[in-house]
Amino acid sequence: MLFNACNCVAGSSLISTLAPLCAGGAGFVSAMIGTMIAHAQTAPARPLGASVPEVDRLAVRMVTDNVVIQFVPSDERNGVTVERRSGGNTRPDAPPRAALNGEWGLSMHAQSQRGAEQRNVLVDFGYTPEVLNNNLSILGVDPAELDALVLSHGHYDHFGGMIGFLSANRGRLKRNLPLFVGGEDCFCIRRRDSGGNFGALDRRAIIEAELALMMAEGPALVADHAFTSGRIAQRSFEQPLLPTREIVGIFDGFGCFPEQMPPEKSVGDYIPDDFDHEIATTYMVKGKGLVVLTSCSHRGVINAIRQAQSVSGIDKVHAVIGGFHIVPPLGDDYIRQTIAAFQEIAPDVLIPAHCTGDRFYDLARAAMGDKVIHSAVGTRFVFGG
Repeated sequence: MLFNACNCVAGSSLISTLAPLCAGGAGFVSAMIGTMIAHAQTAPARPLGASVPEVDRLAVRMVTDNVVIQFVPSDERNGVTVERRSGGNTRPDAPPRAALNGEWGLSMHAQSQRGAEQRNVLVDFGYTPEVLNNNLSILGVDPAELDALVLSHGHYDHFGGMIGFLSANRGRLKRNLPLFVGGEDCFCIRRRDSGGNFGALDRRAIIEAELALMMAEGPALVADHAFTSGRIAQRSFEQPLLPTREIVGIFDGFGCFPEQMPPEKSVGDYIPDDFDHEIATTYMVKGKGLVVLTSCSHRGVINAIRQAQSVSGIDKVHAVIGGFHIVPPLGDDYIRQTIAAFQEIAPDVLIPAHCTGDRFYDLARAAMGDKVIHSAVGTRFVFGG
């Protein structure tokens, strides 16, 4: 079943037979598909109310990230417990047969506690299902216990592992498990400016997995403990890199429905990708403040934080964790301006991951010291409680 914050999004396994459909002809087809699934139960995503949910404790585990760091002891930084995986062989009495893998991509498991109530959310799916499924198993994250899934945006390094994850866990996931995306734009086909396809989300596989697809174009509650940012406004100095282009339409069963997209984007060709659909995920930890999971920050990491502050009405930021997308060719002046903005926001810790360049980490450590913590596959960050 598919859900939209406003209305039902058309979709069916029949999509696979519709190839290719450009902007001009997809309206009739999607209407027909919508009629075919009209019997299915539909419901809007729950919008964020006047106050945001508060949790007593939050633990964020890095399931997929660029690096694996072994033999580093756990510690505590500014009230945040950093649990590093310092073991060697998975079986001390025998050669290793499985190990955590790093890859270019991101996936985070967020486990929150409020009283006796616990929620588990998987944010993004990394680049490949082999790494995602392997790491989930070693880390002891049970997909059957997940209460929601969040996809930050439509790039392979964040959803490439999703379909293999769904296939490997067929019949084990909770029925109608919600999958939050930032809008129909997430499904548009994308390609890199340097050439090559870099985004083609499989809508049919999502339907066949019986996920509840939640179009969170505005701020929305996630599993009653978290909230999405909704569309991230461009309110800071940031001029994020735009590495891909997108095209509106359905092609060989993949793509985005034109009638669900802004008319100015339906030009029949690839256009610059503005990442208008990208979302961040945020928790409010009691007595600590906001913990913002930025994912990739194509809209600007400062913009993502300001969006979380704006929609929640809470200024205090406890932690920022995820990709900051501060990479070459962004120079030192831009990086220092970003660090100055972080210092103004004054989070207790910064945890850069994935698409955050080494140069940012070096300069941020010099300016902010131990507030800046290196991420790694398997590391678990505990906030509150």
